Amino acid sequence: MPSPVTAALHLLFLLVTTCFQTSQASGFGPLAQYAIGRELGEDSFHPELQRQKRNVLIFDPPPLEYAIDIEVSLTDSSLLEPIKEYFRNLRLPVSTNISDVEMTVSSINITTVCVPIGEDKSCCSCESGHAWPSTGCGDLISCPSTSLAPNQPCGYTRERPFHGPYCEPQNGDSCGMGEPTVMNMSVRLDTTFHDDLRNHSSELYKKYKADLDKAFNASYRCLPGFVSATTTGFRPGSVEVNYRVEAGSASFQQLAHSNRLVAQYVDEVYNIVPTSFTTEITNLTNFTVSPTHIFEGDTIRLMCEISTTSENATWYHGAQVIPGGPRHSLQTTVSAAMSQAVLTITNVTQEDSGTYICTFENRHLSMKLIYKGREEIQVSPLHIISYSSDNKVTCNSPEIQANSPVLFCCIDRQLPLLTGAWKVNGAISIPGVLSLSSNCTEYKLNVTDSLCLAEQSGTVTTYTCELQTGHGARSSRDIRVTYFRAAQVRISSSVNTSISEGYGFNLKCESDVSNYDSISWEIHSGDRVQAVECAACIRTNKSTATSVLTVNTATRDWNGTYVCTFSQDSLNSSASVTVNVISLPMKQHILLDPIAAPITCRRPQALSCCISANTGEDYDVKFVVQEKEFQAEKRKQGNFLCYSYNYTETECKGKELTAYCKFVNSIGQEVNSERIRLSLIPDKDISCSENNTFGREGDILIKPCSVLNTGFIQGNKIYKCWSKSWKLKRNDCLSEQINNLLLEAESLVNSPSAKAGLPDFLQNLRNQTVLLQNDSSANLAATVTILHAISSIPTEAKKSTITDYFTTVDIIVADSKKELWADLNKEETPTSSLLLNSVERFSKNLQPVNNTIPHLSTETLELQGMVVTEHSHAGYNKDFSRLGNLTANVLIGNTETLPPNSTIVSVAYSALGRILPANETTYVNSLVISTTLSCERKQNFHINMTFQKENLFLKMPRCVFWDFDLNNSRGGWDNRGCTLTEEEGNVICSCNHLTPFSILMSPDKPAHNSVEDYITHVGLGISILSLVVCIIIESLVWKTVTNNTTSYMRHICILNTATSLLLADIWFIVTASINEQNMQRRREICIAATFFIHLFYLCGFFWMLSLGLILFYRLVFILHNTSKTSQKAVVFCLGYGCPFIFAVTTIAVTLPRNTYIRKDVCSLNWEDSKAFLAFVIPALAIVAMNLFITAVVIIKILRPNIGDRTNKQERKTLFQICKSLIILTPLLGLTWGFGFATIIKNSHQAFHILFALLNALQGLFILVFGTLWDNKIIEALLKRNSLSRWSSQQTKSTSLILVTPMFSMNYPFSRTFNNLCGKTGKYTVSSSEPSTASTENTSKSYSLLN
Repeated sequence: MPSPVTAALHLLFLLVTTCFQTSQASGFGPLAQYAIGRELGEDSFHPELQRQKRNVLIFDPPPLEYAIDIEVSLTDSSLLEPIKEYFRNLRLPVSTNISDVEMTVSSINITTVCVPIGEDKSCCSCESGHAWPSTGCGDLISCPSTSLAPNQPCGYTRERPFHGPYCEPQNGDSCGMGEPTVMNMSVRLDTTFHDDLRNHSSELYKKYKADLDKAFNASYRCLPGFVSATTTGFRPGSVEVNYRVEAGSASFQQLAHSNRLVAQYVDEVYNIVPTSFTTEITNLTNFTVSPTHIFEGDTIRLMCEISTTSENATWYHGAQVIPGGPRHSLQTTVSAAMSQAVLTITNVTQEDSGTYICTFENRHLSMKLIYKGREEIQVSPLHIISYSSDNKVTCNSPEIQANSPVLFCCIDRQLPLLTGAWKVNGAISIPGVLSLSSNCTEYKLNVTDSLCLAEQSGTVTTYTCELQTGHGARSSRDIRVTYFRAAQVRISSSVNTSISEGYGFNLKCESDVSNYDSISWEIHSGDRVQAVECAACIRTNKSTATSVLTVNTATRDWNGTYVCTFSQDSLNSSASVTVNVISLPMKQHILLDPIAAPITCRRPQALSCCISANTGEDYDVKFVVQEKEFQAEKRKQGNFLCYSYNYTETECKGKELTAYCKFVNSIGQEVNSERIRLSLIPDKDISCSENNTFGREGDILIKPCSVLNTGFIQGNKIYKCWSKSWKLKRNDCLSEQINNLLLEAESLVNSPSAKAGLPDFLQNLRNQTVLLQNDSSANLAATVTILHAISSIPTEAKKSTITDYFTTVDIIVADSKKELWADLNKEETPTSSLLLNSVERFSKNLQPVNNTIPHLSTETLELQGMVVTEHSHAGYNKDFSRLGNLTANVLIGNTETLPPNSTIVSVAYSALGRILPANETTYVNSLVISTTLSCERKQNFHINMTFQKENLFLKMPRCVFWDFDLNNSRGGWDNRGCTLTEEEGNVICSCNHLTPFSILMSPDKPAHNSVEDYITHVGLGISILSLVVCIIIESLVWKTVTNNTTSYMRHICILNTATSLLLADIWFIVTASINEQNMQRRREICIAATFFIHLFYLCGFFWMLSLGLILFYRLVFILHNTSKTSQKAVVFCLGYGCPFIFAVTTIAVTLPRNTYIRKDVCSLNWEDSKAFLAFVIPALAIVAMNLFITAVVIIKILRPNIGDRTNKQERKTLFQICKSLIILTPLLGLTWGFGFATIIKNSHQAFHILFALLNALQGLFILVFGTLWDNKIIEALLKRNSLSRWSSQQTKSTSLILVTPMFSMNYPFSRTFNNLCGKTGKYTVSSSEPSTASTENTSKSYSLLN
């Protein structure tokens, strides 16, 4: 047997020679087998030609290079290492010539060694530097081994006989040489889980990890491309072991085999569950997403591929399994060497963003293998990042038409399939031309004048740019284009070119474009440009695109060129006109001397009118006296031009004259001064004659105030002729500072820039008011006039401006000014009412700053407000608590119905209630609150106010507001539209009128005496009923009871007294329906009712006087007999004539001065004119007269007959005196003695109750004591009812008396009263019928007492 080396060399050369000779022929195999068998005997070599390589040597013919795999089988395994050693030490190359073929062996390497491990299996391994080819990598199953040594070569089980492929030199394509695969694996240990396994630093954790890592590395080290096996953690569930294996691509069988090895290498105490192995492979899945950039609305396709077979594919979005649905489409494709899963999602949104996972799962009895692919998907909105800003296009602009604007929109990246489109939506539809780039689209507009009408100017057209990605996503952007049309503006003037100072004019500005934003007016005069900020001067009509500037009083500030500008966005269209303002003095700036004066006949009276010399106009000035014109003489006095004329009155008749001076300027416009009042007086009565000014004692002379260098002082001085000289009675001249402020205020109000100049003026006004303190009524009234004038100027609601205004008010309403306010409130329009109106108007004209109204307070005023915005839902709820100890609240609930940007402003006053005119029975017992709205309110809504009472002892509160229109615009409290709810210490007023807001307040006043009211109302009803019954009875028994002159005249008086009182009571019912709140609206009815009450109550008194005079006449002039007709004439003149004279005279004197009736009740005035005396004086005089008559009657009654008076008679006489006092006093109206006491201030309540009781029941007194106690009337009534028997008995008992005494209840009284002159029996008169006459006289006397 040859040696191995020899055998190998011979074999190599033989094989090479054989291969060369048979390179173009077949039969290489049999030849090799034969050669090897012959050389080696029983040892057989099985050569196999594996591959042919390219020729790498340059020969001619080129040499061929071969790589030959030779499998050598050895029966003795001990020869393996010597053979390896021999070939390693062999010097190569070795050359030989076989069959004339030169052959060179360049290298010999042992690649694969196989060791039998059974009858049909071998354990094959690769030598160092060699590796299994990748084509069979998945079939490599490691051989069983008991060694845990990591450096032991891995052998793989192969079939016997093994015919390759064999190991190859290791390269990048070799098995296990690619990027290692990370396999996340887990296995369960059937043991109890301990918390220490969570702690990586615990001993238990370290032990578990060390033991398991050793077993895992031994089990998986033979996987192709094995790198490591590491335990990563433990989880409960028995014990779940998580570990990671890094190796090359392994097949399912390889992993399953390695998993089975784990149980062999790990200690049995770990009790591995063999069927619990799970393997997750994450980097062998090919995951693709299309498109690359995903936008909302796209349709996307997600695809996973693995190079193995698996039908179990699942998709996850985050942790949620994705089922099939309308938007999600699932598709799986399986082939022999590949599995593919496809997920299609349509119309994706940003909610579809996130992690998508696809899994392929293969299961075996002992293992679960999962292939997992993961991809992060980001869905973005398709943003148009740049686009045309909102454009403003002037359609009729030549420049715009020549260079049409281009609209564009672009996205943030370039997309190959991007498409674009434009849509037009608007009243003005101007088209354009589309162009497109990779990420932008453009639209060039074709602007033409004809498509843009004037009435459509300002119309917004929306151009929608829409871009699409090609996968379904789209994005759009609206680009607004506002189309304007330059307006054609026309301006016209009410005057040609010139206007005089003091005159008014208006300018009308019109535009053909109606939907403008604003209109502004400017005055251009030289280099000066002045904006017209007079809100009250400009009236705008939006629908007709018209603005009218009205200047009521032109001054030099209004001179210039007027520019009217219609603004629509940034487009301005203007027109202009020039107005020249010619000088002409203002009426209030003409100084008159005198203002009022007495003049004498045929004596010249100097009349003078002076104006400022600061004028370039030469006026034609004339004095007009009684419509006769006289040319004035001009002269300059310092800084004034004075025009004078000496007027002589020739018509010497007592009359009042008026005169004025008339100024005419160069354009023929004129102004008349105030009237000069001249009173013509006779020469003989002249007492004062100083400075050629004549007057009688008591005459009034009114002169102007002194003249300053820069102007004259407003006001006047009143002189009175007293003790032959003119004495200063009153000085109403303003101080110089207040006078200047008044002139500035007049100029400011009439200025085009009133708004801009108001803050500085208010600061100056405040400072001057603080310094002067307004210590005269004239200065105080002037300050209120200033405040009222400037309150019409709208101003910004800045704290400094409001504080200046309010501080000025604080000063003039201080307690030290109460007496001045009392005088000023007597004017035709009370100054306090004007002040209230001024503050209210000022607050209404406040314009919010930064959409807010500040909350501020001064000493007596507190202001709060709010601005109603479009989205404001909160109501108006303001608490006032900064004015001393008094609080108030204003609540308006439904402010959302108000127009946006409107303002609500409330002002609380703590001192104003004390200076407003009020009656003596009511008191302002809380703060006064005024609330104003800046907008006109058409709908009614309620305002609730809560007032804290100042004086808790006052009762009967009422909710009232100050009505400026009451009392002929003097103002007064009214309670229309308000309801009251009283709480402890507070009064809640709910009112339903809001346009405009007036003062709503809670005045508490002393309670009306319920006893008086009850007595008056009940007594009035009883009195009217009694008087009606009295008149009816008198009419029924008239003929029976008037059979003699005395009885006739008595019943005449009784009947007319009852009639007068009845009419007075009826008119009193009329006045009862007119209360304090509505009497001002029924003033005429109130005046008429007061007149008739005055008249008829006086008639009642005078008829009572007539009754007393008849009694006196019959007692004193017993022998004198006057005819019935004469007596009737006298009593009717006295009963109706005298009262009529008193009533008419009273109303004629007091009504023109508005002092006829009281302010709060329909009765004669007492405080102002003392008109009540026109009733009290005659009434009390009549009472005194009747008391005198009563005394005479009592004396006559008490005079006894000679020797006839006894103690018993004396007692009866005293009883008769008492009865006379009880009956005669109310009958003759003595109750008015108590009435006079009631008008005295703070009189005792008992007088009021007694007066109400006695006066209200006068009708009952007349019925009972004037009618029903008359036995004769009773008899007459009984006779009318056929009760003759009872009447006959009464007649017999009184046969000597024709008439039963009215106030007598028995016959003895008649006997006593017959002895009026101290005689008994009847008077005997020398006549033809003595007894009849005597009887008649006696009867008349008694009947009078009836």
